[in-house]
Amino acid sequence: MDGGRCFIVGAGEYSGSEMPVKGDYVIAADGGYAELVSRGIVPDMVIGDFDSLGGTPAHNNVIVSPAEKDDTDMMLAVREGLVRGNNIFVIDGGLGGRLDHTLANIQILAYIAQNGARGYLLGNGICVTAVTNGTVGFKSGLSGGISIFCMDGRAAGVTISGLKYAIDNAELSNAYPIGVSNEFSGTPASVTVRAGTLVIIWTGGLWGVEGT
Repeated sequence: MDGGRCFIVGAGEYSGSEMPVKGDYVIAADGGYAELVSRGIVPDMVIGDFDSLGGTPAHNNVIVSPAEKDDTDMMLAVREGLVRGNNIFVIDGGLGGRLDHTLANIQILAYIAQNGARGYLLGNGICVTAVTNGTVGFKSGLSGGISIFCMDGRAAGVTISGLKYAIDNAELSNAYPIGVSNEFSGTPASVTVRAGTLVIIWTGGLWGVEGT
């Protein structure tokens, strides 16, 4: 993928497993501003209704959203990142805490994938991504668990290779968790879907993904 990388920090449990690098467009979503500032990182943009932060921060690029709105603060941040042409999204502070917000952020990964980009949610020892009509590749030497879930009603042409349990050109349903609890085997691995959106959750971090 060509394009920039957007690093977003939200108000959920912060893992700190990745840091912004030179060239990243950094967005603080509401309470994520406090996490960034505590680490000496000044975001390019701060966005939210600031119910988590407790007040509008003193920053030269703040977008204040109404408390009653359709989009979550994280979704607003992702939309801003997409408008700026970013196609890789690294999101910390988006897992843990409230279950409804965790599920919402996983849905946001699907939204990112369906808009031609790739998003990653970072957690404490885990990472989550979504892929639509494409492939996610993993490097050799990985160990631990990996699970694959269908986000659509059905996902067609699902091929999993290089993991303990492999499938070829199968169909997955969002009503049957057949993809849970697979394992890395130490060899390069890939998850492909021809038509549909998959969510992938694995033990480890962003460093194990090809192209990141």
